[in-house]
Amino acid sequence: MRSLTSNAHQVKSTMQPAPHRIKLWDLPTRLGHWLVVIAVTAAIITGLLGGEWMTWHGRVGLFICGWLTFRLIWGVIGSTYAQFRQFIPNRAAIVAYLLGTWHGTGHNPLGALSVVALLTLLGLQTASGLVADDDIAFRGPLSALVSSDLSATLTSLHRQSAWVLIALIALHIIAIALYTRLRNTPLVRQMFTGWHETSTATAQSARGGGAVALIVALALAAVVTWGASGGWLSIESSAPPITTPEW
Repeated sequence: MRSLTSNAHQVKSTMQPAPHRIKLWDLPTRLGHWLVVIAVTAAIITGLLGGEWMTWHGRVGLFICGWLTFRLIWGVIGSTYAQFRQFIPNRAAIVAYLLGTWHGTGHNPLGALSVVALLTLLGLQTASGLVADDDIAFRGPLSALVSSDLSATLTSLHRQSAWVLIALIALHIIAIALYTRLRNTPLVRQMFTGWHETSTATAQSARGGGAVALIVALALAAVVTWGASGGWLSIESSAPPITTPEW
């Protein structure tokens, strides 16, 4: 009987592929992730403090704007598991995950939805902050481009959505903690090291997202950040008026 049990375990172990390490997250994704964690934390704290801290709130907001631009571009030309086409789930993937039959690499379907929700809300917060004007301590660099009524509406939306963002971040952290404990998968450590242990035989290390793609993404992010800062508005306002010659 023991021999049969031992043989059964041996057969089962041979049927399961041996775990192997793959490079899951590239350096730009990992570095950007932790930088935006710091930036969003700083934005929330400075926004709650108000007063003189609103100057820093605006600066941090511009950084988040640049990061969002970079992340959206990197989601197209970055490495394998950073690309949106790889991790944004369809209905079948979500159902399979809920049934426990999903076996993929990278973001799981629910985690991917969480990432999309966070990116969307950060985008809305950034856009509304750029045109916000509280008439006290803060005026967004692009507030002159919209009417005062629209600016007031978006300022109110910016304040209220901040609490939604905080709640979503809290849920994100709770989900990571539960997944790490229940699935025994060190998600936080993976985002530091980039490495992932998997038993999926077809899983391969991330590819693509090289130096050229990184330079392009950073350059476009810098251009968008400069545009969001309103620097071009000061150039236009300082330009001499066009006069017509007198004949």
